Amino acid sequence: MVQLHVKRGDESQFLFNTTVDEPLETVIQQITAIHNGRLKVGRICSEIPELADHGISLPPNMQGLTDDQIVELKLKDEWEDRCIPSGGPVFKRDEIGRRNGQAPNDKMKEVLMKTAEEAKALVSKKHVQANSCVTLEMIKEALDQLRGAVMIVYPMGLPPHDPIRMEFEEQEDLTGTQASLQVIAEDECQLWWAAKEMQRGKKLQDYIGKNEKTKLVVKIQRKGHGAPAREPLVTDEQHKQMMMHYYRRQEELKKLEEADDDSYMDSEWSDRQALKKQFQGLTNIKWGPR
Repeated sequence: MVQLHVKRGDESQFLFNTTVDEPLETVIQQITAIHNGRLKVGRICSEIPELADHGISLPPNMQGLTDDQIVELKLKDEWEDRCIPSGGPVFKRDEIGRRNGQAPNDKMKEVLMKTAEEAKALVSKKHVQANSCVTLEMIKEALDQLRGAVMIVYPMGLPPHDPIRMEFEEQEDLTGTQASLQVIAEDECQLWWAAKEMQRGKKLQDYIGKNEKTKLVVKIQRKGHGAPAREPLVTDEQHKQMMMHYYRRQEELKKLEEADDDSYMDSEWSDRQALKKQFQGLTNIKWGPR
């Protein structure tokens, strides 16, 4: 199997296994799906603490309004009585006014938070350090875990405007958000290796040969953004190790220079002729008046 270390910019994303015979069209499609799937899991996990702390999302026309404004405008959240958390709600006001404040109890909150941590770990970038791949099956498993936890806490489901439900149903609207800059549409995704774009319609072996034990660092990029920066010849960790080795070598050379000091040769105790001079009375001879 060929192992691809997928990066975006200088940041590692995940490892992906494929073969040299695999069409690049398929490779790019799968890598894009994993990349976007990891982002989706991350977005849901970032909303889970808000759901656990403050309950379901308010309708868009009620978000950000004060209680007085809601009364004045005669607005009502028709989903509040339908979407009640298991075990009953615990009121905890959302200061920014996005959610209705009817939070799950501590036991149900723990279910949500624990599942979110497990889902994040399933698709974490730490898999790169562990030399393990992230697959589409792992993405699906993480999403299924999150969906199951939400159903346990909210058996009647979430309102259709809740961002978590919209993510599950592929209805999320990321327009104008930072998250929209991270997502790459499959038809806009490009795969780069060694400062070359790997063209769709070719196979991986057209670029790297037929060695199935190859490991590559590839970068994904949105079409029209130009070539990504080349990988440095040495990594930050390698550079750090080189500097440490250089420093240790300098210290060793200093010690060797100190050890090579031959000034001791002028000392009386180092004179090989000292005993002979003593017998001949030639020691402690000084010229000039005493």
